[in-house]
Amino acid sequence: MGTASSLVSPAGGEVIEDTYGAGGGEACEIPVEVKPKARLLRSSFRRGAAAAAAGAGPGSLPRGAGGGGLLGASFKSTGSSVPELEYAAAEYERLKKEYEIFRVSKNQELLSMGRREAKLDTENKRLRAELQALQKTYQKILREKESALEAKYQAMERAATFEHDRDKVKRQFKIFRETKENEIQDLLRAKRELESKLQRLQAQGIQVFDPGESDSDDNCTDVTAAGTQCEYWTGGALGSEPSIGSMIQLQQSFRGPEFAHSSIDVEGPFANVNRDDWDVAVASLLQVTPLFSHSLWSNTVRCYLIYTDETQPEVDLFLKDYSPKLKRMCETMGYFFHAVYFPIDLENQYLAVRKWEIEKSSLVILFIHLTLPSLLLEDCEEAFLKNPEGKPRLIYHRLEDGKVISNSIQQLIDQVSNLNKTNKAKIIDHSGDPTEGVYKIYIYVEKIIKQDILGFENTDMETKDLGSEDSIPEEDDFGDVLWDIHDEQEQMETFQQASNSAHELGFDKYYQRLNDLVAAPAPIPPLLVSGGPGSGKSLLLSKWIQLQQKNSPNTLILSHFVGRPMSTSSEPSLIIKRLTLKLMQHSWSVSALTLDPAKLLEEFPRWLEKLSARHQGSIIIIIDSIDQVQQVEKHMKWLIDPLPVNVRVIVSVNVETCPPAWRLWPTLHLDPLNPKDAKSIIIAECHSMDIKLSKEQEKKLERHCRSATTCNALYVTLFGKVMARAGRAGNLDKILHQCFQCQDTISLYRLALRSIQESLANDMDKELMKQILCLINVSHNGVSESELMELYPELSWAVLTSLIHSLHKMCLLTYGCGLLKFQHLQAWETVRLEYMEDPTIISSYRQKLINYFTMQLSRDRVTWRSADELPWLFQQQGSKQKLHDCLLNLFVSQNLYKRGHFAELLSYWQFVGKDKSAMAAEYFDSLKQHEKNWEGEENMICLADLYETLGRFLRDLGLLSQAVVPLQRSLEIRETALDPDHPRVAQSLHQLASVYVQWKKFGNAEQLYKQALEIAENAYGAEHPHIARELEALATLYQKQNKYEQAEHFRKKSFKIRQKATRRKGNSYGFALLRRRALQLEELTLGKDTPDNARTLNELGVLYYLQNNLETADQFLKRSLEMRERVLGPDHPDCAQSLNNLAALCNEKKQYDKAEELYERALDIRRRALAPDHPSLAYTVKHLAILYKKMISLLFFRGNLTKLYLCMS
Repeated sequence: MGTASSLVSPAGGEVIEDTYGAGGGEACEIPVEVKPKARLLRSSFRRGAAAAAAGAGPGSLPRGAGGGGLLGASFKSTGSSVPELEYAAAEYERLKKEYEIFRVSKNQELLSMGRREAKLDTENKRLRAELQALQKTYQKILREKESALEAKYQAMERAATFEHDRDKVKRQFKIFRETKENEIQDLLRAKRELESKLQRLQAQGIQVFDPGESDSDDNCTDVTAAGTQCEYWTGGALGSEPSIGSMIQLQQSFRGPEFAHSSIDVEGPFANVNRDDWDVAVASLLQVTPLFSHSLWSNTVRCYLIYTDETQPEVDLFLKDYSPKLKRMCETMGYFFHAVYFPIDLENQYLAVRKWEIEKSSLVILFIHLTLPSLLLEDCEEAFLKNPEGKPRLIYHRLEDGKVISNSIQQLIDQVSNLNKTNKAKIIDHSGDPTEGVYKIYIYVEKIIKQDILGFENTDMETKDLGSEDSIPEEDDFGDVLWDIHDEQEQMETFQQASNSAHELGFDKYYQRLNDLVAAPAPIPPLLVSGGPGSGKSLLLSKWIQLQQKNSPNTLILSHFVGRPMSTSSEPSLIIKRLTLKLMQHSWSVSALTLDPAKLLEEFPRWLEKLSARHQGSIIIIIDSIDQVQQVEKHMKWLIDPLPVNVRVIVSVNVETCPPAWRLWPTLHLDPLNPKDAKSIIIAECHSMDIKLSKEQEKKLERHCRSATTCNALYVTLFGKVMARAGRAGNLDKILHQCFQCQDTISLYRLALRSIQESLANDMDKELMKQILCLINVSHNGVSESELMELYPELSWAVLTSLIHSLHKMCLLTYGCGLLKFQHLQAWETVRLEYMEDPTIISSYRQKLINYFTMQLSRDRVTWRSADELPWLFQQQGSKQKLHDCLLNLFVSQNLYKRGHFAELLSYWQFVGKDKSAMAAEYFDSLKQHEKNWEGEENMICLADLYETLGRFLRDLGLLSQAVVPLQRSLEIRETALDPDHPRVAQSLHQLASVYVQWKKFGNAEQLYKQALEIAENAYGAEHPHIARELEALATLYQKQNKYEQAEHFRKKSFKIRQKATRRKGNSYGFALLRRRALQLEELTLGKDTPDNARTLNELGVLYYLQNNLETADQFLKRSLEMRERVLGPDHPDCAQSLNNLAALCNEKKQYDKAEELYERALDIRRRALAPDHPSLAYTVKHLAILYKKMISLLFFRGNLTKLYLCMS
C-alpha cells in the first residue's frame, strides 16, 4: 500500500502545501492511502486507451507541466506510452484535489471542535463553580435542619417533661388539698358535733348516750355525710352488734342498698333509685362470688355419666352421636365440654376419684333401666341426694312393659321426686326405641347447658341457636374495647385457688399491717409484700381480700394474680387494660379505650385518677407476683407517681427479683414459719387423713423444720401432703426418711413426682404421666383434658382423671380457665429438671402440640385455644416462616384481635420482622386472595367480618389511610350480601366513621354516624343500647368540633337510654355472671338466720329491683325483713332499711297506702334509734313527703275526673 512519501517533490523534498485560499492552513504531513503503483498503472493504461479513442478533453493538462518531469522519467524507464502518462497525471491531479478538499474539511472540523471544546471547558468551569456554591449552600441548610430538628426534639422532651411534672404537681396538690380539706372538714364536724351535743344537754337537760363515754369504741361507726353533721350510732345501745348492712348504711354518703335516696325526683320506673345503691349492691354480691363451687365459675361444662349394663347402648349412642354436637356448641361459645364416664366393671377402684369428679361436674346424667348395682348407689346418693349447690341433675329411666323395676331404683326415684325444686333433678321416663330416648336426653342436656349452666335467657333458647355465630355475645360492650372473658375467668379461679387453704400459716400478724396501709392518710406509696418463692404471698393477699370484702363492702378491690413468666397473665398491657375495664365497669363509664399497648400504659394513671374520683369509698389495687411481669419497671412506671387520695396499691415480689427502685417502698416481709407452726401444720394434714405420727417421728420432724427453706410455707404444705399420701399407702417411715433428705421445695416436689409415678399400675401409664406433664410444661397457658384425650386416643377417662386427681392432691396441677396448669412455679421447674433437661426434648413436645393445633386449623376449627397456642409455639421454636403463615390465617389473627390480645399479635409480627405497613399490605393481599376463591352469601358475610376486623386493627395501629379501604370494602359487601338497612351495615358505617374521626374528617364522619343511627333506629327501636352507642359517638364528634350544645343534647339522650337498659338488664358489662348465679346465691342464704344472710337477701332484692323484676325483689326483701326481725329485733335500724326498701317497691307498684304504712314504720324506728338530725331519718321523711305529694295529686286527679263525669252526665 502506498504512502504520502510518493507525493514529495523531487527538487527539495518539501511537503506539498495547501495552495487553496480561504485562510490557508498549517503545513503538515498527512498519510494518504493510495493504490499500489502497478495496479495504478494498469488501470491508468486501460482508462488512457479509452480516453485516446475519444480524444483529449478540454481539461487535460499539458504534458510537461507540474510534476510531469518526474512522472515522465518514470514512465520512460518503464517504456510506457504518452496517453497513459497523461491519464495518470490527470488521475493524480484529481486525487490531489480530492485530498485537499478532504484535508481542508477536516481542518475546519478540527478548528470547530477546538472552539467548541474551549467553549465547553469554559461552561464546565462555570458549572463547577455553581455546583460548589450549591454544595456549600446545601451543607449549610442541612446543618441548620439538623440543629432545628435537635432543637425541636429538645423542646418536645422539655414539653413532655414539663407536662409530666405539671400533672405530677397537680396530683400532688390535689392530694394535698383534699387531705387538708378533709382534715379541716373533720375538725369542723367534730367541733359542730361537740357544740350541738353540749347545747342539747344544756338546753334539755336530758342525758343522751355518747359513745365517747364508753371504754371501747368497737361498736361505734363514724358517719361522714357530705353537707351533714357527723353523728354516731352504737349497736351496743340497742342491745345488738351492728350488722354489715347497717355499717354500709352508716358509712356511705347515701347509706346502704336503700334505693329511696335519690336527690333528684324524676318520672319513670326508677324515679327513686340512684347509682350508689346499685354500686353497693353489686359490691356486696361480689363478696360471695368466690364462694361458688368450681363448676359454677369454670368455663368447662363437665357432664358426668353413670350407667349400668342395661343402659350401655344408650350411653354409647349418646357418646357417638350427640357428645360431639354438644362439644361443638360449647366450643363456639368459648367453653369446653367433657363427657366423663367410668367403666362399670371397675367396682370401687376409683371411688375417691369418682366422688371428686361428681363434685366438679356441672351436670350428672344417670342411665337406668330395671336394676341399679350396689356399687353405683353411693355415686347416685352423692350426685342426686347430696347436692347442696343445686346443680342440674338428669335421670334417664327406660321403661319396658311387663318388667318390674328393682326396689333400689324405685327408692332413688321417690327420693329424688321428693326433693325441692332447687335441686333441679329431672326424670325422663321413656319406653320404646333407645334412639328416641337418647335424642330426648340430648334436647334436655342442650337446654340445661344453655339455660342453667351458661345462663342464657329462655327467649334466646326459643329464637336462635346459641351455637351459631349470631348468638355469640357482641364484643363491643365498651364501645370498641375488646376483652377476653377467659382472662377474667382465669383470675377468678386463681383467686379462689390462692385462698383455698385450710391453714392460715400464722398470717394474723400481717393482717393488721395491711389494714394500717388502707387507713393511712394520703399520699402513700405502694406497699411491697416480699418473701421467697412459696412463702405464701398469694395466700396472704387472697385471705386478706376476703376479710376486706367482708368487713368493708364499700371498698372496691381490684386484684390481679400473675402466673408463670411468658403466660398471658404476665402481659403488662393486658393487666393494665383489665384493671381499667374493672374501674370502668364499677363507675358505669363507657368511654373509648385505646388498644395501643404503649398508649394504654401511659393513660392508665389518668384513668385511675378520673374514675377513682367517681367512687364513693376506697379503691385497693393488688397485683400478686408483679416481678414476673415482662419488663416490669418499664411498664409499671405509674406506681412511682403519687396515687389518688382514695387509692391504695399492694404488690408482692420475690426478694431476689424485686426491682432496686422499689426497695425504698414500705415493705411487709414474710418470714419463714417458726418450727412449731410448721410441725403443727404437717401433723394437722396427717390427722385429716387419719394418720398419726409417733413421738419419735414428731421429734425428728421438729428438728428437720428449723432452716428457712424447710420452714417455707409451700414446703411445709407439700411435706404434709406427701406424708398423708405415704400414710395411706402404708410406707410412712420410708417416705419420712426420704423427705428429710429434701432440703428445699424443688427436691421435695421431685420426690412427690416419683412417688406418684411409682404408684401407677404399668409402664404405659407412667409414660403417659410423663408426656402429659411435659406437654403442659411447654404449652403457653396449659392443656385441656379434651385435648389430651385427642392427643392420646388410647387414654381413658378413668386413667386420666385418676392421674389428675393424684397430681392435684400433691399441689402439682390445678385447673385454670378449663386448662390443666401447674399450681406453682416450683412445680413447673421440677418437671423441667426431672424430664426435660435436653433442649431437643422440649422441642419435640412443642412440635407435638404444633402438629395437633395445625391439624385443627386444617379442619377449619379456629378456636381460642389454637389462636392462643399455635403462634406462641412457633415463636418459641423460632420458626419465623411458619409463624408468618399462621398469622396470615385470617381467622387466627381475627380471634386474637377480637379477644383483646393486641400486643401479643404485634409481638408476633415484630418477631417475623414485619413493620406495620408491611403487615397491613400482607393482610390485605391475603383477603383479596380469599375474595377470589370464596363464593356464596355466607362466605361473603364472613369475608365482610374479616375486612372489618382488619380495618379496626389498622385503625388501632394508627394506619388510618390504610384502614379506610378494608372498612369500605366490608360496607360494600354487607350492602350487597345482606341489605342496605341491615344492622351489620350500620356497624360498618360506625367503624368507618370512627376512622374519619381520628383522621379529623369530621364532615364525612358525621354523615356516616347519622346513617348508622337511622339504620339502627329502624332495626332496634329508639331505646336500644345500640342507639345509645351511635348517640354517644355523635356527641363525641360534636365535642371535638366545639359544638357543645349539640354534643350535650346527644350525650343526654345516650345516657338516658343506657341508664334504662342497664337497670333493666342489670349491669350487663361486668356482672353478667351475677345474673346467672342469683339462684346459687339464694341457696347460700338458706342456712341459719344471720345478719349477713339477711343483708345478702336485701341486696338480692335490690339487684332484682334494678332489673325491674319486682315480684322476685318483693320476695327477697320480705325474707330479709323477716330474718332481720328474728335476729336483730323489730326495732333495729337494719329493719328500717328493709322497710324503706319495701316501701319504695310498693311505691313503684303504685300501692301508695301500703307504701305509706311501711315508710311510717321505718320512720318510727329511725326516730327512736337515730339522732334527730341524722341523714337517714331525713331521707325517710323526704320520701314520705314525696309519697304524700303523689297521693294528693292522685286524689286531685280523681276529683277532677268525677267533676268531669258529672258535667258530661
